[in-house]
Amino acid sequence: MRFLHLSDLHLGKRVCEFSMLDDQRYILEQVLSLLDARPVDGVLLAGDLYDKPVPPAEAVRLLDWFLTELAARGLPVFAVSGNHDSADRIAFGAQLLAGSRVYVSPVFAAPPAPITLTDEYGPVDVWLLPFLKPAAVRHVFPDEKIESYNDAIGCVLNACAPDPARRNVLVAHQFVAGAAVCESEEPSVGGVDSIDVSLFEGFDYVALGHLHSPQKVGRDTVRYAGSPLKYSFSEAHQHKAALFVTLGEKGSVRFEAAPLTPRHDLRELRGSYMELTDRRAYDGTPTDDYLHITLTDEQDVPDALARLRVIYPNLMRLDYDNRRTRAAETPDAAARAESKTPLEHFAAFYEAQNGQPLSDEQAAFCQSLIEDIWKEDEA
Repeated sequence: MRFLHLSDLHLGKRVCEFSMLDDQRYILEQVLSLLDARPVDGVLLAGDLYDKPVPPAEAVRLLDWFLTELAARGLPVFAVSGNHDSADRIAFGAQLLAGSRVYVSPVFAAPPAPITLTDEYGPVDVWLLPFLKPAAVRHVFPDEKIESYNDAIGCVLNACAPDPARRNVLVAHQFVAGAAVCESEEPSVGGVDSIDVSLFEGFDYVALGHLHSPQKVGRDTVRYAGSPLKYSFSEAHQHKAALFVTLGEKGSVRFEAAPLTPRHDLRELRGSYMELTDRRAYDGTPTDDYLHITLTDEQDVPDALARLRVIYPNLMRLDYDNRRTRAAETPDAAARAESKTPLEHFAAFYEAQNGQPLSDEQAAFCQSLIEDIWKEDEA
């Protein structure tokens, strides 16, 4: 039995205030083309279908289109909600969708029940485990001692009790200890949200979502598919792919990664202003890629962001690396940072991300938000 494992679509995401919707549709069309060329028996969507719990309407329409295209191909779809999703919104219409063999994880109220497919080797049970926090599991298992994420997921999986004589596939969205993270992900301080890979011993394949770097964790058959697009510059050197998983007889699992080519790559460039604006340096290159440019000029270039965008229209982020910026990274800079007001910190962050300072109107709005937060804390 052959599956396509995808995760972390993050539909509706914005990167440095650039909407990714057109790029997301482009990559999903590429996924559909792959499925037409390489037939599968099901698609595993391991969470973070949306980028926000309340996604924009355009993102909802895009997911609706993608699921409709999969269903039109007669493919069963197995989807779980991730930490960026609203479990209630993902579960909306679940019973109706199941009639088209689009199975989505319900709001957690009991251990999941398997959905069974069959091939020449017998049954394959697919289990859907949405992103869970300990509090949600305590509500369902009030008599169990649940103090951590590891306790919570272990409790739920013990209650599932997969049949060891059958092949079992788990679709889940959690942070497994030992996995490598990158800038666009949200691991908690101290790794308190991590779980141990040993919890998955009863499953022949575990299709994970949450981390954007494709990787295996602990054993070959516990894998993060990674996001289909690069969503931060810490991912600039990654190679994104669609992960095909083939289950043979019990104990036999094979993998194949099909490269995904984005509409606009996300890259980093470095050099002086003169070097990067020399036609010989950029002629024939994809100048419309999403870029993070680091200028090495010792003096700031006036209006550099706007001038560079004449050549590189999708320049997302502009930084400097020179004696001034390196001096700002010294221990004395930490002390100076402590003396800054919250608004000054936010203004510096905004300028670093967007290459331009806050306007007076934006600064006034941010200050009012900060004051509102202080009032709530004092109350």
